Amino acid sequence: MTSGTTSRFAQSQSYRLFARTLSLIPIAAFGLLAAVPAGSAVARSATCALSQSVAVADLPRQGRETLSLIAAGGPFPHNRDGIAFGNRERILPKAPRGYYREYTVRTPGVKNRGARRIVCGGDQRATEPCYYSDDHYQSFKCITR
Repeated sequence: MTSGTTSRFAQSQSYRLFARTLSLIPIAAFGLLAAVPAGSAVARSATCALSQSVAVADLPRQGRETLSLIAAGGPFPHNRDGIAFGNRERILPKAPRGYYREYTVRTPGVKNRGARRIVCGGDQRATEPCYYSDDHYQSFKCITR
């Protein structure tokens, strides 16, 4: 084999690998879409995905204020509000990474962020599904309308 033949062979091997990789992209994209139900309703259902729920009206006043800020898109009082929530506790329904976002619910008399949080999934401004924790992610309640 001459160097020109080797070069063409190497190029054709690279091309075949590249073409094979490109052909898998639509399959991978379809798999990702199939993993998330239509409308990004991973945790949305007619009933709560958790055993406990709390009505918006029954949230503490600060929780209702936080929910209103989420629906409005901010501005939020804490720089960590809106960051991705990893669901490491695995209490919330399984969802793709980055699906859930966390927000601080102000606690009167506490100088730091406190333990209260609202975690929402999917379209943040839709505020559904959202969950309330008053014990820093040890437990959650579905926020129902």
